[in-house]
Amino acid sequence: MSAPSQVSRREFLETTAAAGAGLVIGFHLPAGGRFAAAPAAPFAPNAWLRISPDNSVLIVVDRSEMGQGVTTALPMLVAEELDADWTTVKIESAPADKAYINPMFGMQGTGGSTSVRAAYTPLRKAGAAAREMLVAAAAQTWGVDKVECHAERGAVVHERSKRRATYGQLAAKAASLPVPENPTLKEPKAWKILGHRVKRLDTPAKVDGSAEFGIDVKAPGMLVAVVARSPAIGGKVASFDATKAKAVPGVKDAVQISSGVAVIADGYWNAKKGRDALDVKWDDGPNAQLSSASISQLLRDQAAKPGAQARHDGDPDGALAGAASKVEAAYELPLLAHATMEPMNCTAHVRADGVDVWAPTQFQTGVQGLAAKIGGVPPEKVQVHTTYLGGGFGRRFELDFIQEALETSKAAGAPVKVVWSREDDMQHDQYRPASVHQMRAGLDAAGKPVAWTHAFAAPSIMARVFGPGVIKNGIDEETVEGAVGMPYTVPNVHVQYALTDLGIPVGFWRSVNNTFNAFVVESFIDELAHAAKKDPYEYRRDLLGKAPRHLGVLNLAASKAGWSTPLAAGRWRGIAVWKSFDSYVAEVAEISMNADGTPRVHRVVCAVDCGPVVNPSIVEAQMESAIVYGLTAALWGEITIDKGRAQQSNFNNYLMLRMGDMPRVEVHIVPSTDAQGGVGEPGTPPIGPAVCNAIFAATGKRVRKLPIGKLT
Repeated sequence: MSAPSQVSRREFLETTAAAGAGLVIGFHLPAGGRFAAAPAAPFAPNAWLRISPDNSVLIVVDRSEMGQGVTTALPMLVAEELDADWTTVKIESAPADKAYINPMFGMQGTGGSTSVRAAYTPLRKAGAAAREMLVAAAAQTWGVDKVECHAERGAVVHERSKRRATYGQLAAKAASLPVPENPTLKEPKAWKILGHRVKRLDTPAKVDGSAEFGIDVKAPGMLVAVVARSPAIGGKVASFDATKAKAVPGVKDAVQISSGVAVIADGYWNAKKGRDALDVKWDDGPNAQLSSASISQLLRDQAAKPGAQARHDGDPDGALAGAASKVEAAYELPLLAHATMEPMNCTAHVRADGVDVWAPTQFQTGVQGLAAKIGGVPPEKVQVHTTYLGGGFGRRFELDFIQEALETSKAAGAPVKVVWSREDDMQHDQYRPASVHQMRAGLDAAGKPVAWTHAFAAPSIMARVFGPGVIKNGIDEETVEGAVGMPYTVPNVHVQYALTDLGIPVGFWRSVNNTFNAFVVESFIDELAHAAKKDPYEYRRDLLGKAPRHLGVLNLAASKAGWSTPLAAGRWRGIAVWKSFDSYVAEVAEISMNADGTPRVHRVVCAVDCGPVVNPSIVEAQMESAIVYGLTAALWGEITIDKGRAQQSNFNNYLMLRMGDMPRVEVHIVPSTDAQGGVGEPGTPPIGPAVCNAIFAATGKRVRKLPIGKLT
């Protein structure tokens, strides 16, 4: 993501900082003055925008583009309020800097479906402030009142005289004016870019091959490394002999790093052959006897014990005891890999005077801090060059692949690209946690729930990533999200959680803990509907009186799916609704059953309420993508462990949804002025339970353990 310029992005930031703090809207910009006298400096009223004399508009994107559309959505926020000519907009990836901290994270990073909602107001204000400055500059130039002028498509027009000046012509004058603190934002009815189906800015480069992903990076003198890691998760090197590895043509060295042994060569294939020839003896460590069976048993045991109380309303035990009928069910979900299409990679150059990192990363703050520590330099001496990401799903928020490149470069004294194979990635992931859930409910004589209890055991991602301090009174708020926020009106509710360390690294996975809590809650409410002899949609609808946005998407999805109309012979429907990342999504899955006992999903109808919409096409694409991701996991996704080793290694045994398996997906967006939510992840949680509820409608069999596999 780049645009032609005479100085680097960091040099530009230094220039604007030296030129005067009056051009900055309350953001930190790096100090320095080496380029203070740079000619024809662009108009740069804030950290995200610069307008050049040639009328080009450069918008700095401070979130990572992994296919979700931020390199279009974020520039749209600025361009709308700026009244820019969209055809002149160029994009550039932001460096690691405090100016670009995600206000919803307190760090510079991309995740939690926060990109647009965190930027929605700040970037609109950035564009609006620049627009007002350009209008004021034109008015001063012409000696007229600024109320007689207006901005349109990259220019300012004086209404009476019809005089017109482009932003490029006004840039130098505007740069001398004070930055408005509270610029006026447009009303939605005046939007020309926001809310419209604007074509994505990253598509042309991805089509013509000019887009740079991490794996494409080249640097002068760059070497390539492949790392030998312990086959057992958590194992370490006992000893190694590099003699045979070094005998492979092109291999330069083999060095021990924290995760294993890095074989360094002049290219990937030689490095891989060198690793294959490496003689390593491993200490399997504490997980040597760990298996999927032992993990499952541990989780079941933990879920059966009294856990930390996450929610408690009324008297659930008393209501259960007095209920007309009771329903109990146990659910189990497996470890899942991220399976990004671009395998993990990072290029680093550790020098005495600074560090450069080229990476497809979701976590620039973490990369900068880690590079500073390993390189022994101040953070400001670390430059993070964020490339396009070939899929992220939370995997690229991790720093393991960054650390390997930094350590290897430091040992080699040269820039080094570390490349993972698909097998490396699949077997050394930070997996979506496995979990076990025990559910109980009591129904009254009319079939309405009077009690609901949810006891579950799972690891904590937050504790692994940020330390045990995030656990308060035994509760990780992230792990229990959705379970605690169960939206159905039940007078007596109890939710408890047992923090369970499996000895396996767990990480953020698209929609994170919502994936397992949604499956459990939406499967169990379906079981209650059946016990009450009620239609699953109508049963949900009647219990969502206190959850109007849930109800809105549920009704819309059911209506668009034709829930009340007969289906063709051999077809069945299932439904689910879920809130995550402040967005509300309902999905109806239409399926048939194959002769071998596997389901075939033909159609998915999705309704989403994510508040004000920036680009409907991006919202639709993200719902479709999330459905594919969640459907793949529900049908086939599972990482199994034997003797501490992940058994799956590639797409031959960790299956992906193929084109022939793809259902027809229809997305319907609820017009909304409510609080804005995210769209990258909320489409994933409902699809699994919707499909499994359809399977019950078809077969009378409940799927309580994923993946679905074959029903016998």
